Amino acid sequence: MTDSADSPSFRLAYVPGVTPAKWARIWQERLPDVPLTLLQVTPAEASDVLRDGSADAAFVRLPVDRTVFSAIPLYTETTVVVVPKDHVITAAEEITLDDLADEVVLHPLDDVIGWERPPGEPAFERPATTADAVELVAANIGVLVVPQSLARLHHRRDLTYRTVVDAPRSAVALSWPEEATTDHVEDFIGIVRGRTVNSTRGRERQAPAGERESERRKPQPGGAQRKSAGGTGKASGAGARGRSGGAKGGGGAKGGARRGTGGGKPRRRS
Repeated sequence: MTDSADSPSFRLAYVPGVTPAKWARIWQERLPDVPLTLLQVTPAEASDVLRDGSADAAFVRLPVDRTVFSAIPLYTETTVVVVPKDHVITAAEEITLDDLADEVVLHPLDDVIGWERPPGEPAFERPATTADAVELVAANIGVLVVPQSLARLHHRRDLTYRTVVDAPRSAVALSWPEEATTDHVEDFIGIVRGRTVNSTRGRERQAPAGERESERRKPQPGGAQRKSAGGTGKASGAGARGRSGGAKGGGGAKGGARRGTGGGKPRRRS
C-alpha cells in the first residue's frame, strides 16, 4: 500500500452527471493541508486513469472490473427520455418503454444505460457522444434515453424530459484500485459514507498497544467478589496477618474475630 505521504494531493476523477462538490467541500474542511484535485473524465476513461495512477479514486458508473477495482455503490439514478418541448410525450409525467416503440431512439457511443439495443426504431447512425445526441434531439431527429443527471447536464431551453418508469437504470459508485488503498482513499471513503470527523479521519481505528494493555488492566465488574471467594480478599488477608503474629500473643485469633464474618465469639480450638 502506498503511504499517503508520498502523494502531496488527492486526485479524484468523476464522470459526467456526477457532482462531487459536496464531498470536495467536506474534504477541504477536514484536510485543509491536502489539496483535492478534481478530474472530469468520460465513462470510458475512468478505469484508465485509475489503472495508470492519474487518479487515486473516481466516481464511476457501474459495473466496474471487480478483479481490479474496489467499489462502493452510492446511488441509482432515474432514467428519463429527452424530447423537444412540444413533443407528444410531454403530455404525460411518466412513460414506459412501450411508449417509445414508434420513436427513433438515439444510441450514442458513450451510452451509460448499458443495453444492447434501445427501444423504438434505431437511428441511421450512432452519435459519437451524448452531447451530440442531444443536438440531434433538438433538431427533431430522434429522442434520447439517459440518466436524469445527464439530461440536466445537457439542458437546453427547447428540450425537456420525462421519466421512463421501466427502463434500466444507471448506478454511481466510488471506485479505486484494489491494490492502492492509501490513507487518503480511506479518508475519502469515510467522507462519502458520512462518518464524522471524530472517526479517526474516516479510517477504521485500531487502538495502539498501550491503550489495549491499559484496557486489559481495568477492573472487571464483580472482580471484588471473585477475589474474596478465592481467599485473597480482606478477610483472608487479616487471618494471614493474625497467624503470622501468633508469636506475639495470639494475634491471629484477634484478627480473625475483628474481621470475620460471623460477628460472634471466636470458636475454641480443640
